Amino acid sequence: MDDIPRDKLSGALRRGAVKKHVAAIHVSGKLTLLQRKLSNVLLLNAYDTLTSQSHHQIDARTLCLMIGYNSNDLQTLKQSLRGLAETVAEWDMLDAQGQQEWGVSSLLSYAKLKGGVCEYAYSPALAEKLHDPKVFALINLNIQRKFTSGHALALYENCYRFVRTGSTGWWTMDLFRRLMGLDGSAYYESYKHLNAKVIKPAVAEVNQTSNIVITPEIRKRGRTVSELRFVIKENPQLAILDLDDGAGVRHGQVYARLRDLGVSDRLARQWLSTHGEEQVAAKIDYVGKRKNVDSMVGYLSAALAGNYGAEAAPEAKPQSPRAERLKRLLEAVAARSPTQRDADKRLFLNQITEPAKRHDFERFGWMSALNVAEICAFWEEFNPGLFDGLEPV
Repeated sequence: MDDIPRDKLSGALRRGAVKKHVAAIHVSGKLTLLQRKLSNVLLLNAYDTLTSQSHHQIDARTLCLMIGYNSNDLQTLKQSLRGLAETVAEWDMLDAQGQQEWGVSSLLSYAKLKGGVCEYAYSPALAEKLHDPKVFALINLNIQRKFTSGHALALYENCYRFVRTGSTGWWTMDLFRRLMGLDGSAYYESYKHLNAKVIKPAVAEVNQTSNIVITPEIRKRGRTVSELRFVIKENPQLAILDLDDGAGVRHGQVYARLRDLGVSDRLARQWLSTHGEEQVAAKIDYVGKRKNVDSMVGYLSAALAGNYGAEAAPEAKPQSPRAERLKRLLEAVAARSPTQRDADKRLFLNQITEPAKRHDFERFGWMSALNVAEICAFWEEFNPGLFDGLEPV
């Protein structure tokens, strides 16, 4: 579990912040591929409230979709959650004052499934470590879903954090086997077996599947391989995988106005998703008329949160059926959590077969004109009666 959500990092890890091996948190035991993907999605879902909430929730349908597990076999999901609760995470690092800190915790302190919802929690000590952006780097969920090998995904996770430095640094063979979940296996004490069964296949999958290209290098003590490192380069052919689902929003005029005001990409997309383009545009106009404003972004944030200017707005005119349909749709989208919205888009995109329609949805999202009928049917299934009283598309 060496990752944090994309929107929590603005760039590379701050080099030198942790003055020993960056892989400061290790996971004991052998996580399956499904468990490793599951742990990443649970962390992404909980990240914003890791240190402020004692437990977290995600609906099981979204959870399965996000890890690429489309089965209704809840027994397998239960088994994977049980495995995370039984797996130990251990950290050994320097704190901000330069003092050594060692700790150990189960990956999940508990997990339960009830009413189609998965509830889970981290221990307070582990949650604090997981929330530290100096320790963890983003693991792109679009990429991780493509992995078919747990060893390959583990290798990707442990290499991706070093993409800006260009190398993982030298790992002892004991540490490498531990990172791969192979410690305690006599068979993999042999570098010949380790290289043939784990390193070569994992490197090949990382290079074919992900947005980085890695090359292993070894050091020997006598005739025995004693240390291993991976040289890392970005994979320009697969860099497109780093694009998130905000691509369509970024083409809009309101998004451009927000960016011109100095609003960050993440915050702009969050506001548009939560409040809708029409409301955000109205608040931009309202804030633009204010004088002696020290921070336009801060005042705009307050205006959206406090609904400033609503009392001065003219009486709303009856909306056209198209506008009313769009309003209801955007409200339904905004009611979903960020993780659920991501899953909704993936699920809908998987249902589109025509290239032109797929391209239009990838560009414009739920505003896609070529997919209006399909989008309405999709959300009507989620929210029966959502478009009641409106003419069929």
